[in-house]
Amino acid sequence: MDLKPDITIDCIGLYCPMPIVNTTKQIKTMRSGQVLEVVADDEGIKQDMPSWAKMTGNEFLGIEEVEGKYHVYVRKA
Repeated sequence: MDLKPDITIDCIGLYCPMPIVNTTKQIKTMRSGQVLEVVADDEGIKQDMPSWAKMTGNEFLGIEEVEGKYHVYVRKA
């Protein structure tokens, strides 16, 4: 995945629901169309983030796993 995020937040060591809580806080500060990268090591984010994006109307762009860390990309609606 070759996305250039506008903002990256580090959620390593945080477990459900904190990565989603932090994503919600951060996305509120962003402009429409900007891309947020969330880096987490909680496997739950693989299900939680697509569901969160659908519920909030933001665009889930994908997820990649690199060395046990999940890099999740969301575009603000």
